[in-house]
Amino acid sequence: MKKWTALLMCLLALPAFALDGAELLKKVDRNLEPESYEMLRKLINVEPDGKKKEFALYSVKKGRDKIVALFLAPQSDKGRATLRLGDNMWLYIPEVGKPMRITSLQSVTGGVFNNADILRIDYTAEYDVEALEEDRDQHLLKLKAKTNEVAYDRLKMWVDKKTLLPVTIECYAASGLLIKTLHFKDTRDFGGGIKRPATLETDSPLYKGYKSVMLYSQIRKRELPDEVFSLNYLPRVEDLRK
Repeated sequence: MKKWTALLMCLLALPAFALDGAELLKKVDRNLEPESYEMLRKLINVEPDGKKKEFALYSVKKGRDKIVALFLAPQSDKGRATLRLGDNMWLYIPEVGKPMRITSLQSVTGGVFNNADILRIDYTAEYDVEALEEDRDQHLLKLKAKTNEVAYDRLKMWVDKKTLLPVTIECYAASGLLIKTLHFKDTRDFGGGIKRPATLETDSPLYKGYKSVMLYSQIRKRELPDEVFSLNYLPRVEDLRK
């Protein structure tokens, strides 16, 4: 009888456990950035010999799964724009004049960050919480992709208990292969109640010696009309900065 009672208590505890993990992930999303915002950041690709290539990006996001990024630099990429709506992504090149489909695992910048990293939507939009584990200073969230379209099948996310911000995220393929690790550093106050890491670094065992870094210089809340997040608006994204 005691054995059955213990089992029943464990089963009753599962929904609350799962809910706690889901709520924690929602808080992580909002602590990283507002649901709707505009952002300025620099992306730097570093090769094994130390050679660097830098990109400047202006981005806007609305809701949990709509984001646009405009290239401001280098000159060779200036005016290019990318759009993500859920699992669907496009790249607009002014010289071509027509948006082209791209995938989450490709990279419009050619570094360790792929398109899913550059056009990141809410983690809660892409992942379910499989488990929540604890240690002294951090939560460990184990996440499973909701669909096969997501760039990474599973994530292990270590979250600081005080700030509820990610510290490290390991990204895995369905085979269990570690694809890359994301490192969140240099937490700073961006104003408007936004306090988050200003530096995101990534490395990968698949690209030994290579590293990519995102440096965030501005994040602020901004409400935007739905028309901004459409293929027809891509040639006019620059107008949002005026």
